[in-house]
Parts: sequence; C-alpha cells; structure tokens
Amino acid sequence: MIVTLTDQPFEPGALVTAFCADREETGAVATFVGLARAERGAASALELEAYPGFTDAAIAEIAHGAVTRFTLQDVHIVHRVGRITPGEAIVFVATAAAHRREAFEACDYLMDYLKSRAPFWKKEHGPEGPRWIEPTARDRTDAERWDKEA
Repeated sequence: MIVTLTDQPFEPGALVTAFCADREETGAVATFVGLARAERGAASALELEAYPGFTDAAIAEIAHGAVTRFTLQDVHIVHRVGRITPGEAIVFVATAAAHRREAFEACDYLMDYLKSRAPFWKKEHGPEGPRWIEPTARDRTDAERWDKEA
C-alpha cells in the first residue's frame, strides 16, 4: 500500500500501468483520477494545504481499513498539495482486488473519504479573490452512506 502527498504534477496513466504490473492473482483494478476544474472561469487555481506526517497518516489509516473492509490486495493513493491549475490531476486512487465489485466499492469509499473527511484545507483562487472551500452537502451525504454500511 502506498499513500503519497506531492506538490509535483503526476501522470495518472503511468501510475495505472505501474500499479497493474505483475498482478497474476488480481482480477480487478479500479482507478479514479480527480482533476482541477476552472469552474467556468471562476477558478484559476486550487490550493491544497496539508500537515505532512498527519494528513498522510490519516489517509493511510483509512486505506488500511479499506483493505480489510473490501478484502483488497493493494491500494495506491497520490494526492496533490500546493497550487494546482485547472486540468491538472489532484488525486489518484487505485484499488486491486480479486473481484471487480470490491475494487469499485473500495475506490468509491476512499474517494468519498478524501473528498469530505481527509485533513486538507482547500482554497480556490479566481477573479473574485481567494475563498476557502468546504465539503458540500452532497460530499457529506456520500461519505455518510459508508457509516451506515459499516
């Protein structure tokens, strides 16, 4: 299992290729790539802040839980921090399992956590100036469904 926070752009395709290599007993790999949006001109950049050692440890703890909960073989998470421009990848999540359902559900579970509960502080920069971004009601509802299924 790998959890990486980086301030550098990354290539999702290369990460998928590496994650899939030498998996003779894996039946499914599910991936998700989140991209920064321009929000129809309202956002020129997204800025994410994290506490190294704390944020990555919190994400690793959830990832370990996902391995057990969904019977995963492996997880790889890469999350950007710092300034990100529209079109750049923000997050990459890959899950490996014996079967597709577990891989899909685990990927969805991890993204719901990362979107609404992971200890990141997000600021959007645009023509109106910077503004802090909080998880939306939908983000919270998406994450809460996993609490009910636990």
